[in-house]
Amino acid sequence: MKKALQEAEMAFDKDEIPVGAVVVIDNKVIARSHNLTELLNDVTAHAEMQAITSAANFLGGKYLKGCTLYVTLEPCQMCAGALYWSQISKIVFGASDEKRGYKALGTQIHPKTEVISGVLEKECAELMTSFFQKKR
Repeated sequence: MKKALQEAEMAFDKDEIPVGAVVVIDNKVIARSHNLTELLNDVTAHAEMQAITSAANFLGGKYLKGCTLYVTLEPCQMCAGALYWSQISKIVFGASDEKRGYKALGTQIHPKTEVISGVLEKECAELMTSFFQKKR
């Protein structure tokens, strides 16, 4: 999660919403990313979407079985849907998103995907709060 937090800090520095993601398989980082929606002018350029694509390219296939996604914020319904289709084995996230997170919106994660929440939650939430305070 610390590597995902580093990615989120890079997003913060680029004036992107500070979400970072890392995909790991067999204790090896195979993808890392952060939000790029402003830079790419693309509402789908969330950290998770970038990480899914990068990991799939690394593995040479569309399924992320055996992989773990570490992400600083609970995935939104778009990202949760993509993670569902990727059949990722585990999702570990930091801060919950009470308004736009997949749980609040009732989006399903693949039934075989394990989800762990609250890892480095305080640090992840503080970075997000700091970003939006800076905006106001």
